[in-house]
Amino acid sequence: MLKKLFLFAGVLMPFVCVAQTDTSKIPIPMKNGIVYYEKSYGLNASLKKEDQFNNALNWFKTSFSNMGGSIKTASPQSAEIAGKGVFKVKVNQNGNYYWLRFDVDISLSDSTYTFKAYHVYEKPIEKGISNEFSKIEYRWWDYRQGHPWSPEDIVLFKGLDSKMNVLMASLDKQIGKQ
Repeated sequence: MLKKLFLFAGVLMPFVCVAQTDTSKIPIPMKNGIVYYEKSYGLNASLKKEDQFNNALNWFKTSFSNMGGSIKTASPQSAEIAGKGVFKVKVNQNGNYYWLRFDVDISLSDSTYTFKAYHVYEKPIEKGISNEFSKIEYRWWDYRQGHPWSPEDIVLFKGLDSKMNVLMASLDKQIGKQ
């Protein structure tokens, strides 16, 4: 029996540790130690900058108004929109999920626009867990070091990256509308 235990520990345990620390499949971008999504796109040359700004503003309102997001500033003169974005990531079939809240900046220049999302905070909604927002970088750091806070962390991080990429793609589609 003892021989089987050592075989289990020597063969399978290293794979468990690697699985917990393998973050290569979760491409969460970082900048200066924080989660930081940034992408620039070309503007539709056939549309006026004012129309593209309005499309971006409508995208922001549509994407976040039902979940508690808010616009802090929206300046047609400087062609900048700043506010808070929010979305939910479901992590299991038991109804547990996380609210993710983050700063969003959208700025338009003459030929491009840039989307930025940063200062990401997570708030778990599940029994036995504090329901306060905290910086996601704490959890991400521990996960990358092989110390996940929960077995659901991988789903949370994959959900963050997936939803952020869906947001950026939907903005790109919306801003070029005629």
